[in-house]
Amino acid sequence: MVKRIIIREEYCIGCRLCEVHCITKHSKTKDIIKTYKGHEPKPVSGIYFEELGHISFAIQCRHCEDAQCIEACLTGAMYRNENTKAVLHNKEKCIGCWMCVMVCPLGVIKIDKENKKVASKCDLCIEEGFPACVENCPNEAIILVNEKGERIEK
Repeated sequence: MVKRIIIREEYCIGCRLCEVHCITKHSKTKDIIKTYKGHEPKPVSGIYFEELGHISFAIQCRHCEDAQCIEACLTGAMYRNENTKAVLHNKEKCIGCWMCVMVCPLGVIKIDKENKKVASKCDLCIEEGFPACVENCPNEAIILVNEKGERIEK
């Protein structure tokens, strides 16, 4: 089943909890206090927050149908999950050529701060079952939908 995260910027209040919970969910301990108190290196958030004046919104990988990052990847580190159709990244195969970063039309593939030789992007929290950004958005500005555009609840 194809799932997509939709950002509804008209509901975004700029709290940035999407970033906080994304980073925490991808941390080693999964503990918000330990992650932010420096007990471990913080992972790169898969969701990025944009703010201009009174307008704010989050943006992350759209897991494009025609994913340019997959085409540009020299090693096959960027790939599509056969079951979920999500565009994922295998850090073990990544050589840090940054072709994916250069071709991403949304600019959401970033350099991993902990391991500067690999890229980092949204993985829809595949291993956790439900995206942390969707689950923890207090204003429902970030929602998960299926291929028909119907909202998916946890």
